[in-house]
Amino acid sequence: MGYRYRWLWGWMLAALIGACTTPVVTPTPIPTATGGVPTPTVSLAPATPTALLAGPRELVLMTHDSFSVSEEVLREFEQRYNARVQILKAGDAGAALNKAILAKGAPLADVFFGVDNTFFSRAIREDLFDPYRPQGLEEIPREFILDPEHRLIPIDYGDVCLNYDKKYFQEKGLRPPESLEDLIRPEYKGLLVVENPATSSPGLAFMLATIAHFGEERWLDYWRALKANDVKITEGWEDAYYKEFSGATGSPGTRPIVVSYATSPAAEVYFSEGKLSEPPTGNVLGKDACFRQIEFAGILKGARNRELAERWMDYMISLRFQEDIPLQMFVFPVHPKAKLPDFFQKFAEVPAEPARLDPAQIDANRERWIQEWTDLMLR
Repeated sequence: MGYRYRWLWGWMLAALIGACTTPVVTPTPIPTATGGVPTPTVSLAPATPTALLAGPRELVLMTHDSFSVSEEVLREFEQRYNARVQILKAGDAGAALNKAILAKGAPLADVFFGVDNTFFSRAIREDLFDPYRPQGLEEIPREFILDPEHRLIPIDYGDVCLNYDKKYFQEKGLRPPESLEDLIRPEYKGLLVVENPATSSPGLAFMLATIAHFGEERWLDYWRALKANDVKITEGWEDAYYKEFSGATGSPGTRPIVVSYATSPAAEVYFSEGKLSEPPTGNVLGKDACFRQIEFAGILKGARNRELAERWMDYMISLRFQEDIPLQMFVFPVHPKAKLPDFFQKFAEVPAEPARLDPAQIDANRERWIQEWTDLMLR
C-alpha cells in the first residue's frame, strides 16, 4: 500500500530511549501521537536464555518511506528479545522492492515490509523470501493470505478511493459522484484530479480500479473520456491532495474530487485537533470505485539473524503491533480482533465492493498498462 500522508512526515521518534533501557538504533519514520487504544496481553515466543545473556542483537527491517511504528511498541520488542531494530527506509514501495531485488543473495536486511498486491507476484517470482508461518497466522482471514507457502505474510490493508469536497457540492447544489461512470458526465467536467500511475502508488491503484471495472477492452476508452472531461494529472499524491483538491485543510486547490484514501476523511478529523467534529470530505464507495491494497512482510533469504526475524514476524501480526497500525499508517490491521481507535471506527470507511485484480495479472501487465496510459494521457 506507497502510500501515505504528509501530516505524518516530520514527527520523529526520540533519538534515544533513556540510558536505563536497551540501546536502540532509532528509526527515522514518523510516529504520530498514540493513545486511546487499550494494550492487550500478547503471547509471543519467549526470548532464549542465550539471547538474554548475550549483548543486544540487531534486526534490520527494510521498508518504504511511509512505514511507522510507535516508540512504545518498538521498545517492547527490543526489551523482550534483547535486540536493537534498525529501520532501513528505501523510498516508495516500488523503489524499496527494486533495491531488495538488486541486493538478492546479499540482503540489506533481515525482514522486508511493504510489498503490496500490485507488486506481490514480482516479489514472489524474484525468490526473495524464505517461508515462515508466524505464530498467530491462523487468526488472519484467508482473504488476505495470498501465498500458501507463507513467504509473504499480510500485515495491513487499505483502500485507494475518490474523495470529494462536501462543501463544494452543497454550495453548488450538485450531487457528489457515486460511481466511476459519473466522473465522465458533463456536470463533473474539470472537477477531478488524479495522480500519474507511473510515479504514484494511489495513481497506479486508481488506474487498476478502472481496468478491473471496465476490462481490457474498455478501460482506455474510459480514460479517453476522462481526458475529454478535463481531468487534471499530478505526479504524486501530495500535489494532488494539498495543492489541487479544494477539500483538504489549508489547500488552495479548486478541484473538489481527488484520488486519495478511504481513511483520508478520518485523518482530516484526527489531525484537526478538535477543530472538526465531522470530516469535510467524503468517499465515493460505488462498485469498483476503490482499489484494495494489502501490504505484506517477509523474511529475506540470507537473513543474518533468522531467529530474531521470526520473532519480529510473530510480533507484526500480534494484537500489540496490529493495534498500533491505524494511528501510525492510517490503514487497517488484518487481525480481526485488533481494536480500532474510536474516531477510526466512526469515520474510516471500508467499501463493500472494492476493485480487485489477481496479483499475477497485475504483474504480467503492469508496465504495458502504464505505458498505454502514458501514451494516451500525457502525449
